[in-house]
Amino acid sequence: MCGICGIIDYNSQGKISDEVLRRMCSRLKHRGPDDEGVYLNGPATPSVGLGHRRLSIIDLSDTGHQPMSNEDGTIQVVLNGEIYNYKELRIGLEERGHRFKSNTDTETILHLYEDYGVDCAKHLDGMFAFAVWDQRAKMLLLARDRFGKKPLLYYYQSGRFCFASEFLALLASGFVEKEINYQAIPYYLSFGYIPAPLTIYCNVLKLPPAHILILKDKEITIEQYWRLDYARKINISRNDAAEEVLRLLKEAVRKRLYSDVPLGAFLSGGIDSSTIVGIMSQLTEKKVKTFSIGFEEEGYNELKYARNIAKRFDTEHNEFIVRPNALEVLPLLLERYGEPFADSSCIPTYYVAQQARKYVTVALNGDGGDEIFAGYERYRAIYISCWYTKIPLFLRHGFIEPIINRIPYRPYSKNKINRLKRFLKGVTLPVLDRYLRWIAICDNEFQNGLYSDEFIKSISEDKPEGILLSFFNKSEDLELLDRFLYIDTNTYLPNDLLVKMDIATMANSLEARSPFLDHRLAELVASLKVDFKMSWLIKKYLLKNIIKDFVPRANINRPKMGFGVPIGKWFRGELKSLLIETLLSQKSLNRGYFNTDFIKDIIKQHLRQKIDYSQQLWSLLMLELWHRRFID
Repeated sequence: MCGICGIIDYNSQGKISDEVLRRMCSRLKHRGPDDEGVYLNGPATPSVGLGHRRLSIIDLSDTGHQPMSNEDGTIQVVLNGEIYNYKELRIGLEERGHRFKSNTDTETILHLYEDYGVDCAKHLDGMFAFAVWDQRAKMLLLARDRFGKKPLLYYYQSGRFCFASEFLALLASGFVEKEINYQAIPYYLSFGYIPAPLTIYCNVLKLPPAHILILKDKEITIEQYWRLDYARKINISRNDAAEEVLRLLKEAVRKRLYSDVPLGAFLSGGIDSSTIVGIMSQLTEKKVKTFSIGFEEEGYNELKYARNIAKRFDTEHNEFIVRPNALEVLPLLLERYGEPFADSSCIPTYYVAQQARKYVTVALNGDGGDEIFAGYERYRAIYISCWYTKIPLFLRHGFIEPIINRIPYRPYSKNKINRLKRFLKGVTLPVLDRYLRWIAICDNEFQNGLYSDEFIKSISEDKPEGILLSFFNKSEDLELLDRFLYIDTNTYLPNDLLVKMDIATMANSLEARSPFLDHRLAELVASLKVDFKMSWLIKKYLLKNIIKDFVPRANINRPKMGFGVPIGKWFRGELKSLLIETLLSQKSLNRGYFNTDFIKDIIKQHLRQKIDYSQQLWSLLMLELWHRRFID
């Protein structure tokens, strides 16, 4: 696990400055504290510089130093990530005459490129972002793993191409103009993240998951090399499907246990992390080291469930309580994320990673379980809403909805009454609009009141839901559940969950591995009938049946909490002054994005517990703090 960066300059007749490249590398030191390396090809046209920071996981010797070259030095590679099938690939490559000088997975990419060219990424099983420079062809290849576990940003203007693992490294090149992409702000406020390929900067883009980028003769070509196929269904019984899924899941965990450094697991006590820890305990002789995070607020504290699993599998268990002063880490997180990011669970994720790094260098997690096996409440809500709309109008409007609407609003967003009210608010909309209302932080109605007239004029009429609509339309031949699994796997998973995990762990020089995102496992589950994944409104139906023999029933049947943070309560208490002094400061209001009276009103309503605006206020706070760090 590492950080990578590079510059391809068609304008320079000399070579890339070693100082500039090392400055970019220095911004990635947290991702790779163990080693630094650069490659410079000049004087040449184009002039090329590649940089690398290394976190040593496999082959701790100096032979793992990057950038790494082939035998004659004409091909160079830098890798961020892990290739899990590199040993199998190496055997085949050696049989075809390739000779290796290290025991690393990185060198495998070099020889795969020699044999398969730009198709080399198709042969890799792992999490990765890598760059290959081919001096003979004068071509750069960038590639990103299938689900987007490893990030890759790039900039191309006026004959100068730069790429990096994080924004700070890209900005350190000195070439990137900090021109704000105002069109990205509605996306951010809708989803809490800015979806690929967009970023907060006009001229910086993200390479989407499962894509390669080819730069040759000053031209960029971007191609998708893999997609999850929900349309191809296989004829298999539930018992046979369960056996095959368990086999692939165990194999996914097994190959992620390979490491030359200490290894453990994040444990929330939910189904996904409990499953991973349970399988790890079956595959290892040593006690599994587990790490959990909790809050003093009972409605957000999952520690009792994690303790139950730790006891069941006799793990070496470690816990950490997050309190409001945890926001002291915000300046660091703002730098690491590099653009506005409103998933407040990045804070506990950072702290659990920080605690884990004291004991291990690699941690397995349960990311992807909800998207692969259908674990979100919104999937069940979609089906319930379809049934609800078939109830006669006189019963809905004359009996059900008036009763629910008379129930007083509760001040905490996780309250069941609040969820029910939110459900009814969107239930009569078209099915995709229902889904958007349920997942949106700031829905269209909220944003219409939020923006100033001047800001509305500065952005196009394109709505953020367009990105969801594009995936929804591409999946029109699928059953409803598969359509929303397809949307989440291509939007929420890579743009929110995996970004959060990568940044929070790498900020602590910790490598995170996600067995549920093994692409062979995901391909199999995608090919199963939808009622294998959710049956009779039971989410994760197949997975729950697979693990019932080794995960305690209390953990399987517990209500899903998610990894929430009691921001709403904190805003009414210890963080009240931070909220008001930041969002109502003259500096913030003078940006001209928002309607001042609207901001004041939602703060007042939240503080008086009229409506819980915690998520909306958090997203606005993060946007303003990002401006102060990167723009002001």
